[in-house]
Amino acid sequence: MPSNPYASKISARLVKLILTFVDDHDLGHVTTEAGGYKIGFHERYAPDVAFVSKARQAQLNTSGYNDVPPDLAVDVEFPTDLASEKRLRYKVTSYLNVGTTVWVVYPETKAVEIYAPGQPVQFLSEKDTLTGGDVLKGFSVPLTEVFK
Repeated sequence: MPSNPYASKISARLVKLILTFVDDHDLGHVTTEAGGYKIGFHERYAPDVAFVSKARQAQLNTSGYNDVPPDLAVDVEFPTDLASEKRLRYKVTSYLNVGTTVWVVYPETKAVEIYAPGQPVQFLSEKDTLTGGDVLKGFSVPLTEVFK
């Protein structure tokens, strides 16, 4: 479901940054909210941005939801309310259960939360640099660039 043009702008900027890095290093596939993924047995999600390494899946599905969960899922949350936060927490837990790293981006507060399986949550502010961690080794962008 569309949120608003500002959240879409942030998503588009992240797609550009991640896709450029992935293509430059021939790492795999980047999709947008039009690409859906099967998460576990019952969940189906369409993250704003997703990355699947070619080591895990050489070719993406050409119809329906992708069978392989993404290595990285990015959700841009705007605006946020109690109901959306509850849905988001459930979604993050579902992703973590299948080994997906999740970046939750909050344009309102210019903050990012990073959830990686087996690791504590990282909280970043606009002053920080977003890195790809174990999923996109070498990826790095100042959050000022994401939120400009």
